[in-house]
Amino acid sequence: MDVFSRTFLPAAAEAGLAVQTVSRHMPVFRRCVGSGDATILVTRCSRPERPVAGEYLLLLTHRRLVVTQQTRVLHRLRLHLNTELRELSNVTWSPDPRLHSVELAATAIDGVRERFLIRTTHPKQVWQLDALLNHAFRTRLRAARERIVATIGEAPLGMRPAAFRPAAVR
Repeated sequence: MDVFSRTFLPAAAEAGLAVQTVSRHMPVFRRCVGSGDATILVTRCSRPERPVAGEYLLLLTHRRLVVTQQTRVLHRLRLHLNTELRELSNVTWSPDPRLHSVELAATAIDGVRERFLIRTTHPKQVWQLDALLNHAFRTRLRAARERIVATIGEAPLGMRPAAFRPAAVR
């Protein structure tokens, strides 16, 4: 059993997803996620701006964010979003323990702002979800800062000779 399967199934069980739901979405997730990528989170979600659009399932791994949609009438599966985490920009989330929900928003590489509402059953789960999102987006995606260790052909600042200044002529 590969890393994805070993981590996906317990995460789906923890989210309380039915086996039928997991087995329907698994082929789509398999096409998007590599076998060596570990699952951080699997959960149902909705879109605040389109509440009747159908049911969404969000998969967050260490490298990717994949969201599938199941239509209400015909129950067809459709890939809604498949992107690497480093391609997302302006990622924000708002935990709300009073409403037992977390709103996740991110701008995809094509410039479209995606918003997802994740509902939980208990306020404590809101803070667990906040910690998972913090781990996925804040601690793993630090901006690479340019560091200059040394340059070839230049002496370090303290070792450079003083600039030549001609003596003043009187």
